[in-house]
Order: sequence, then structure tokens, then C-alpha cells
Amino acid sequence: MLKLQTPVTDLKCKVGISYDDKIMMLGSCFSDNIGRQLADFGFDVCVNPFGTLYNPISILQSIELLVSDRLFGPSDCVQIGAGDERWCSFYHHTSFARATQEEFLAHANEALSAARRFFATCNKVILTFGTAWCFRNVATGTVVSNCLKRPASEFVRERLSASEVTSALDRIAGLSNDGNSVQHLKQFIFTISPIRHFKDGAHGNQLSKAALLLGVDDFLNGSASEMTSNGPDSVQADYFPAYEIMMDELRDYRFYAEDMCHPSQQAVDYIRERFLDWALPAAESPQLEANIRIFKQSQHRIR
Repeated sequence: MLKLQTPVTDLKCKVGISYDDKIMMLGSCFSDNIGRQLADFGFDVCVNPFGTLYNPISILQSIELLVSDRLFGPSDCVQIGAGDERWCSFYHHTSFARATQEEFLAHANEALSAARRFFATCNKVILTFGTAWCFRNVATGTVVSNCLKRPASEFVRERLSASEVTSALDRIAGLSNDGNSVQHLKQFIFTISPIRHFKDGAHGNQLSKAALLLGVDDFLNGSASEMTSNGPDSVQADYFPAYEIMMDELRDYRFYAEDMCHPSQQAVDYIRERFLDWALPAAESPQLEANIRIFKQSQHRIR
């Protein structure tokens, strides 16, 4: 038979997910898409409680908030630029923006408190990195999750190196498991978003993805293996090749949306199927298939 693809193969996930797990998902809109489907099919998932996040530093800062006890206050409020008078913060996607500071703070703190409770007891964390490019606020020196349409002069744009990505993952793993008992240690699955960021052209997109890929690989071959060796399966991490599947198995443009950068819904569904086949124990496949049938018939999330 003719081979019409270069299939991306991988060993079964070392971490895996189960219907018994509590799963936190943070990252790019690919996390939103896959996370929403996992929730629809009955998994216990908390997806992007700060909205869509793109770079590893913003995800790290979100983890820092989840393990702290502080709430957002008036000093965090930022008015969106370009004539938009709503209020948001540099920690959030603009989907969190509200008409007044009070409305924004109420919504943001409610989401933070719920996510903090979930994160304290979750055992799996799935992180999807979209880009190594980030924006640093000139006034504060901190990386922002979203520029909120503010003037470009307020930010400096920089690309994270592979070592900076690895350092962020080291910090994320340390914060997530600091002080936890062995029973509540968190395991990680990393993935690189298949969405292409073409603001810097094809070459610039590849450089950004390369920094993410190298940073994650260095973490998995260094810190993650060291942590795992410190206890019997206490801390583990693995990588799911969503980016590689999109680039190799689904390289035809019919698998892209109209902007030719985002995967089509068919591609998202295919990668989700590949992810669950990779991560879910075979014994739970019948439950997944039954839940998918129920959801498709009712269009209501499985509870």
C-alpha cells in the first residue's frame, strides 16, 4: 500500500490521564479547544482560569497566583486601550474584561478562588505553550499575558531562549509540588500548540517553536528525570507531539481554518483523538466512547 503520510508515532504516555483524575489545563487556545472537549466528555477539568495564555512566563505567573493567597485588587486593574473603556489586568486574557473595575475584580477573584481550590487537589497539569515571544511592561519590568491594546511604547518585545523556557518549567514544577504530600503531587503533560504565529513570518515562527521544543526537552531530560528518581513515580512529566502531528500528518491546508494558521475543527478533533489514545488507559476507552455518544446525542456536558 502507498504511504501518503509520515505518521508521528510515540510511546504510550508515561503520565496518562484517567476519569479518576483532576486535571488543570493552562495555555494557548489549543488548551481551550481540547480542554472544552475533555469537559464535554466527562473529565474533571479546569481550563484556563485566567483566559488564554501564550508564553511560558505568563503560565508560570499564573501558577504563582494559584499557589499564593493574594487576590486581585485595584492596583491590578488596567483600562484597555484603542478606545475600549473596559477594565482587565495584565494577568488575564481580554475575555475577562468588564465595564468597571469592580465588575472585573469580582469576576477575576471568583475565578481565581475556584481555580485555587481546584489546583490544590488536582493531580494532573496539562500545559500548552503557543509562543516563546513575550511582552515585558516597561513600567513594571514584568511579562504580561496580554497587552490589552495598550500603546506599543509601554512594552518591550523579547523572545525567550530555550534555557529560559526550561527555567520556567523548573519553577512551575517546584511551586506546584512544594509542600504537597506524595498523594497530592502533580504530574505534567506538556505540548506545543500547533497554531502557527506568523507575525514574524515562517522562519520567526519556527525559531519560536524551536525554543519551546528545546526548553521542554531539556526539562524532561534534566529536572523531570531527577524529580522522578527522588521517589516512586512521585513526579513525572511527558510530552505530547500535537505540533508535530499537525506539521507532518496533517500538513495539507484542508486541515487549516480560513486564516491558514489555526487548525480546522476536523484537525482539532483528530489531535484530540490521538491525545486520548496516547494518554487514556485502554480499560477506560469504553467509558470514553459511551460518553462521546451521549454528548453527541444530547449536546450537554457529561456530569
